[in-house]
Amino acid sequence: MSRDSKTKDWDSIWDEYTQLLKKWMQNLESLQKTSAEVQEKYNEVMSKAISESSQKTIKEFQENWQKAMTEAGATAFKQFGENWQKSISESGLDQLQTYGDMMNKFAETWQKMWRQR
Repeated sequence: MSRDSKTKDWDSIWDEYTQLLKKWMQNLESLQKTSAEVQEKYNEVMSKAISESSQKTIKEFQENWQKAMTEAGATAFKQFGENWQKSISESGLDQLQTYGDMMNKFAETWQKMWRQR
């Protein structure tokens, strides 16, 4: 394989990686926006519930909402972190394993955050 060919292969792989990273960043921004919208809607629902519902109904709603958010968020982030770590270990890029650790820690924090509310 010639040097030009290797350079083109590297450039191609790097371009694909860069495009995927941009896509990931867009998805993260979308997730953040959607999270803010969910929180806003939750506040709206709670305001209405407080003025129109019983304490028992409000408590049940809060518990169900927290459970759903915890399960959805923690599972997704934890799975992402585990998949990231697995791909890094398999590719021999152990120095990037810190990122996977960070994502797992984020998932744990996310889960704890929703349990406290």
